Amino acid sequence: MIDKKSIEHIAKLARLQITENEATEFSQQMEKILLNFKKIENINTTGVEPMITPTEIEAYWREDEVVQNYKAEDIIANAPEHAGNLFKVPPVV
Repeated sequence: MIDKKSIEHIAKLARLQITENEATEFSQQMEKILLNFKKIENINTTGVEPMITPTEIEAYWREDEVVQNYKAEDIIANAPEHAGNLFKVPPVV
């Protein structure tokens, strides 16, 4: 059971400020969520094959091919400053 005090503790750990009404509301919502998980937990899945996806659609994999769409000169053409094929940037530190 997730009571109001637990919600306030979790909020404090997460550095969240919640009102007393919100703590009560979240506590009730968490209770409903846990009840739904309990229902799911009680479903008999005997004989049900585990699934990777919930649909029968097979994954489409394309061949991994290297495609060179741009030349280095094209990429740096709009750079404000460059040295050869390298971008010049201001010092960071």
